[in-house]
Amino acid sequence: MTWYIDPHHSSVTFGVKHMMVATVRGSFTGLRGTIEYDPRSPDRTRIEAIVGAHTVNTGEEKRDGHLRSADFFDAQNHPEIRFRSTSVQPKGDDHYAITGELTIRGVTKVVTADVEVAGIGEDGKGQQRLGADATFTIDRKEFGLVWNQPVQNGVLVGDKVKLEIGVSALDASTAKQWGLAA
Repeated sequence: MTWYIDPHHSSVTFGVKHMMVATVRGSFTGLRGTIEYDPRSPDRTRIEAIVGAHTVNTGEEKRDGHLRSADFFDAQNHPEIRFRSTSVQPKGDDHYAITGELTIRGVTKVVTADVEVAGIGEDGKGQQRLGADATFTIDRKEFGLVWNQPVQNGVLVGDKVKLEIGVSALDASTAKQWGLAA
């Protein structure tokens, strides 16, 4: 069954070390895409997800502008961050290792996310929803996000970025009603 990611009820958040002592957290908005998922054949799951690089938000306007600039995401030239799954490995109890291609700033690398499928249920309006949560860590430098500045404790921005994605996806008929599917 094809599910459509609900951008209003899904989230992409991240955390990265600042000055090697604190964690700065941020988010992206407007996650969209499709998920092919059948609970009877979860190994056949396919995911395509996109979020706009320009939507990055850490709660600090100056920093967000810097993150959108050529020093980091270069959102003007690389407006989308994309993920396309390539394999699914069951880990038991609705947990999976989902491997795929993550593209940031025009650079594509293979990543593996730990995913928990929360389930399929009916919302208060009788619409079917699929819920899942994913976590994984990337090295930002592998994607061309290399800007940094030395500080007393090391560097201003850590290399490892932890991402957490919460997905609420809609069935095809509901997604069509909402304008999320053709």
